[in-house]
Amino acid sequence: MPSPPLPGIDRRLFLTSLLGVSAAAAGLSGCADSSAAASKSSLSEPLAKTVPAGTSLKIASYQNVQQLQFRLAKFGELPFKVSSWANIGAGPDVINAFRSGSLDVANNAGIPPIQAQFQGYDAKIVAINVTRKPNYLFATKPGSDIRSVADFAGKKLAFSQGQAQGVVLLRALKKAGLAYDDVKLVPLTSNQFLTALQSGQVDIAPLANQQAPAYLQQYESKGAHAITTDVVDLLNLLWAPTSVLSDSAKAAAVAAYIPYWAKGQVWQYEHPDVWNREFYVKTQNLSLAQARSITELANKPLFPPSWDEAVRWEQETADLLAEGGFVKGFKVDSLFDRRFEGIAAKSVPAEYRR
Repeated sequence: MPSPPLPGIDRRLFLTSLLGVSAAAAGLSGCADSSAAASKSSLSEPLAKTVPAGTSLKIASYQNVQQLQFRLAKFGELPFKVSSWANIGAGPDVINAFRSGSLDVANNAGIPPIQAQFQGYDAKIVAINVTRKPNYLFATKPGSDIRSVADFAGKKLAFSQGQAQGVVLLRALKKAGLAYDDVKLVPLTSNQFLTALQSGQVDIAPLANQQAPAYLQQYESKGAHAITTDVVDLLNLLWAPTSVLSDSAKAAAVAAYIPYWAKGQVWQYEHPDVWNREFYVKTQNLSLAQARSITELANKPLFPPSWDEAVRWEQETADLLAEGGFVKGFKVDSLFDRRFEGIAAKSVPAEYRR
């Protein structure tokens, strides 16, 4: 695993050390440039109203969530072919899959599109789901006496620059009045957090609500515990490479997929007992009690007709990252393909629009 950065190192080097972006960007910069050039005219054109026959998409479905939602809800066939359902969820992995052409559309939080822009890769947000309650909590290593975010001073914190967990940590530090130099940020990806906690490589790691029960069940007796905050990661979104969206057939397929994505989240929220059994118990090996504790914390899905709030929040996030030297500052409006604005909202009942 990567070691903590040396004092004084440029935080923007986190990304290079973690993802090997320099090499990837060198090899793929031509692709990114051509995508950006193609988008100037094609992204201004209206979306096609029907999906041409033979159109296919490669869609991310981490832990097969989307397929399970669609199967349990009995949505029927999508109006295009899915050439692959990729079990990819982490932002850095999604960006790499976009670059390689092995993925066309993905579900992430707000920070991966910012990170992609910083890397010079052109992709756009096409759908927004707003979350109002925290999806993450902070877990301590075994034997820790840390009880609040204020106690993070001087401690080693697991930090994923390109994922939602990273921005949750930065927002929590800012709210507690801690500067970045007051803590030791250890660059890791989220799939390394549990191992880093267990081994004591880090003192604190942000864990998703569904991850925490299993960790605490195993280590709470050894002094590990959770620290909850009211810090919210506002955005759950769909996004796609500009090269995909500049293809009128694929853009139409993405637009056709959005209602299924939105309705799948509504169905899951409205059927917690079924989801607890079929997903958490059968595929995640959690007990029914653990599953219920997770779904009790679940956010009601909200698909706003207007993206204005999402744009403001994304700008705040980009500014927060820029203040720490993690990315260069920029206007996030360029990340949103407004042709898709409102599609998700129109596909769900009014109570899920605000």
